[in-house]
Amino acid sequence: MNEQISVDQVIEKLPSRFCPEQAKDLSCIYQFIIDDETGFYIAIRDQQCQVVRQRHDDPDITLHVGSDAFIRVVTGEQDGMSAFLKGQLRAEGNIMLATRLGKLFSRQRQR
Repeated sequence: MNEQISVDQVIEKLPSRFCPEQAKDLSCIYQFIIDDETGFYIAIRDQQCQVVRQRHDDPDITLHVGSDAFIRVVTGEQDGMSAFLKGQLRAEGNIMLATRLGKLFSRQRQR
């Protein structure tokens, strides 16, 4: 596992890894709750991505995940479906949005 990468570093890099061409006709809020404490959400609208470090009142999907699994999934060391099947990731709300998440962010910086 990548010990040197923190959850904060991963969150900071999300906008630079956003793939706007994958977000056509998508307008939604992805809420992340990490280790039942840290909360942030990603607002996607008009092929733009905004990351906000707080909890949203009415997200379209909420993903509960531990910090280790979050880092592994975002860095590509673990597949999101694998984390879900192992009980490391729990989703509430519009589950179909979870299937699009991997395509919305690349492993490499976009800009």
